[in-house]
Amino acid sequence: METLSFRHTAAHALAGARAHALVGVVGSGNLEALFERVLDGNACVVEVVTAVAGYGAVWSEVIADFVQRYSPGGLRICIHDGGARPDTVALRLAQGVSLMADDHE
Repeated sequence: METLSFRHTAAHALAGARAHALVGVVGSGNLEALFERVLDGNACVVEVVTAVAGYGAVWSEVIADFVQRYSPGGLRICIHDGGARPDTVALRLAQGVSLMADDHE
């Protein structure tokens, strides 16, 4: 198991008031991501736990692109990876911020 942590400063806090959201399911070729609105302002922390070691640089690029595209300020995101490809990671992250920005529970 490898644990990675990425800290970013987003352009702004993510809209919405939802406290948390969960997307995906850990399984072969997928991942689970928990989104929590627990940080101040435009801070964003993404923690990844993966059984596939040696892909830190790929994770770093995918997370940096996500932060630039969606500005998830105020969020801590915990990812439990089941071998997801970068496009699946990007999809789950987009789904999570969409849920967090939606004020309907």
